[in-house]
Amino acid sequence: MKNLTLYIVFLLSVNLVLSQQKQYPFQDPKLDTEKRIDNLLSLMTLDEKVQALSTNPSIKRLGVTGTGHVEGLHGLALGGPGEWGGKNKPPVTTTTFPQAYGLGETWDVELLQKVAQVEGYETRYAFQKYHRGGLVVRAPNADIARDPRWGRTEESYGEDAFFNGKMTVAFVKGLQGNHPKYWQTASLMKHFLANSNEDGRTYTSSDFDERLWREYYALPFYMGVVEGGSRAYMAAYNKVNGIPAMVHPMLKNITQKEWGQNGIICTDGGAFKLLLSDHKYYDNQYLGAAAAVKAGINQFLDEYIEGVYGALSHGYLKEKDIDAVIRGNYRIMIKLGMLDVSEDNPYSKIGTGKDTIDPWKTEAHKKIALEATQKSIVLLKNDSGLLPLQKEKLKTIAVIGPRADEVLLDWYSGTPPYIISPLQGIKNKLGNNVEVRYAKNNIDGKAAEIAKKADVVIVIVGNHPVCNAGWANCPVPSEGKEAVDRQSLTLEQEDLIKVVYQANPKTVVALISSFPYAINWTQEHVPAIVHMTQNSQETGTALADVLFGDYNPAGRLTQTWVKDITDLPALLDYNIRNGRTYMYFKGKPLYAFGHGLSYTTFKYNLVETNSETIAKNGELKVTVSITNTGNKDGDEVVQLYVKQLNSKVERAQKELKAF
Repeated sequence: MKNLTLYIVFLLSVNLVLSQQKQYPFQDPKLDTEKRIDNLLSLMTLDEKVQALSTNPSIKRLGVTGTGHVEGLHGLALGGPGEWGGKNKPPVTTTTFPQAYGLGETWDVELLQKVAQVEGYETRYAFQKYHRGGLVVRAPNADIARDPRWGRTEESYGEDAFFNGKMTVAFVKGLQGNHPKYWQTASLMKHFLANSNEDGRTYTSSDFDERLWREYYALPFYMGVVEGGSRAYMAAYNKVNGIPAMVHPMLKNITQKEWGQNGIICTDGGAFKLLLSDHKYYDNQYLGAAAAVKAGINQFLDEYIEGVYGALSHGYLKEKDIDAVIRGNYRIMIKLGMLDVSEDNPYSKIGTGKDTIDPWKTEAHKKIALEATQKSIVLLKNDSGLLPLQKEKLKTIAVIGPRADEVLLDWYSGTPPYIISPLQGIKNKLGNNVEVRYAKNNIDGKAAEIAKKADVVIVIVGNHPVCNAGWANCPVPSEGKEAVDRQSLTLEQEDLIKVVYQANPKTVVALISSFPYAINWTQEHVPAIVHMTQNSQETGTALADVLFGDYNPAGRLTQTWVKDITDLPALLDYNIRNGRTYMYFKGKPLYAFGHGLSYTTFKYNLVETNSETIAKNGELKVTVSITNTGNKDGDEVVQLYVKQLNSKVERAQKELKAF
């Protein structure tokens, strides 16, 4: 009798839960999305609708549990220098890849999609198993690195709009997954639009004509929406042609009406108050709040409540205006499966089963981190075949430099489960057969001393991604980050390279940096140079693999490296036709866009097209035959550029159209 009573109570409990779960039409996954949202809005109070303009569109009274945002430019961030996991919470370790700038230097869209898929899976896992983070991922950064002085160059894939668009599409697809109905996570692109200066970003205007708007600055975002399927983005701090981006007509008139963007459009952090304090664009916050909502903003990343209620009370804003924009938030929630308990959603099961090992601890995720780091390394110079080093011929090696014995994290990094520094990676590679000597700098002449006695020297230099200083402060002129643009392209550590090279000309330089440097002396004198970015947990292993020939580098630059800061137009000149990027730069660069060497050689035997002309809106097929003419296996990055021969308007010297 006791068992029967328990069974009846259990059935009643299950039925109660099920009735609560499917109490309203908006909870029915079989119902049309817009009808679900119609029903939800009809049940919400005005206060709940105003609250839904935050990054948390939950409605407790109706049993709606929404999801907020996480950072994820190069791996899920639930820790790191920015303490993204919470100020008073222990970080959750996650797989940590090279900075976005380094991921760009792989030129590998399939790899980038795998990287983003790993990040998306770990985001779901952390959210559903540990109840940490959210499912709207602020990535990728589709901004274009049009100038190497930009402090956030590290977040961008490069200076070419088409290239950035292809990489953006790959990252979006990886984050969101390939299920026909549900998303693994939602990709929220940053920062719309033309946001590539830090100094003055809260009040300056990025000015350019519509052709550059369509063909350059907006193109990666357009591709992210139309080709990638992203339905979320962040409006930028700056003005665009005199109008603050977060209230610009382009949000609604172009991204929504032309592109079909119908999800989240959020402000940047603190941007709402900047409409008054920095842009001085409205007389009061009520007018600003009304303008933002009417422009299409449906999530505010700072305090907006008073402004919105004031706009409502003054008649600047109506409830139907709020209804119109928050629909986008719930479209995203439905795609993520947050409004139903459908068994059809495969992502809802991630982290909810009997997982015995967290994904960031698996060999599979470590392997992808290593592959991405290996592919991100660019061989800039290799005179006389100094690289790869032959470890069996070495007895003593000197490893020198401030970046040799560390892996530095940037502001948007998470906390990696482990790190392997360059010094450790080299030691692991050489074992006990080669003596490895180390000096951080040349204090007391140590660097020169160990260099002189070594068979070969590896100097490891580069910037500090958070400038080893407080917010908006970079004491070293060549360093930059969010809120700080670079004042110099000169590598201050080049003097250390000179001292080491004087002691031993058999010197290799590994530049680990978030952006280009004008390393003219190093290029002229040092026989071998490689470039990679910070942040990867596998930095040391990948670098050692390349230096000692276990991996043949195939990374390529995604930005023009100029010889001097005077080669650049004014930072706030957004008209790239005035000599900016490989498309319009008239000088001789230190390293060209697309540059990168290999340990083998390639011969282009044949380039054929299937037609001598291209019809309007038509396609041209280009066939390329390539032979590896060297004695090592290797990858070649095939790059196809076009040029307009008879344009009535000024066009680029060449434009990347396939790779």
